[in-house]
Amino acid sequence: MQFDFGRNWADYSAHALNVVRVREAREAFATLLEPAGTVTGKRFVDIGFGQGLGLLSARAMGASVVGLDINPTCGEVLARNAAWFPELPAIDFPVIIGSILDADTVRRLREASGGEGFDVVHSWGVLHHTGDMELAVRNAASLVRPGGHLVVALYNRHWSSPAWRAIKRAYCLSPAPVRRLMVMALMPVIYAAKWLVTGRDPHRQARGMDFRYDVIDWVGGYPYEYASRDEVLAMVEPLGFRCVSCLASEVPTGCNQFAFERVAR
Repeated sequence: MQFDFGRNWADYSAHALNVVRVREAREAFATLLEPAGTVTGKRFVDIGFGQGLGLLSARAMGASVVGLDINPTCGEVLARNAAWFPELPAIDFPVIIGSILDADTVRRLREASGGEGFDVVHSWGVLHHTGDMELAVRNAASLVRPGGHLVVALYNRHWSSPAWRAIKRAYCLSPAPVRRLMVMALMPVIYAAKWLVTGRDPHRQARGMDFRYDVIDWVGGYPYEYASRDEVLAMVEPLGFRCVSCLASEVPTGCNQFAFERVAR
């Protein structure tokens, strides 16, 4: 049982994406990668590329890129959204449809890196939706070459997290009319909560996102796991990494952003 992220990304791209949001997404992506240094000329993989803006941004910045997503629809969305990057003549990089939990998929990614691993492994808001976050993190980390960086965003642990997991599971088990009612009922609650916490109109989304599609993603995003900052550090650092950057989420249940450098095999 899994939320159809591909369909949500397709709807977002068709109805909400515009030149301003693409610019915002590109600027936010460049800022996110600052702790890892320039990606120009480096090997970059995006695990769970979604609508493809991060993957396309990395390619436009001069990286040698590979994309991975479990949802075939995301591959179609990526191809359409390439039109927002006129400096890229075509999709000239490998796009793999598969799960980061799958050993064969991990092997294919490693081969796509040339066998030595990637300079930057990027996964924003994805690994907590795989059904086994710890294994997903380990597999992603295994693709980072020595001296390379793992850049991830993972949902923060909060006292309300178990309740949200139940809501997300109920959404995915419900028929379409009930799903629409759930989104309609929870949208004003999420709107008010975000405004109270951030002091900013939630319609002013970061990373080129759209509030309505963010709500659908949030209410339906199952499987769903979460971890505190210290839990993420305890998960990643023993794999031979040191944390070089940690940006806490603006809202308690949002994503904490991490950049790790691999310092040992």
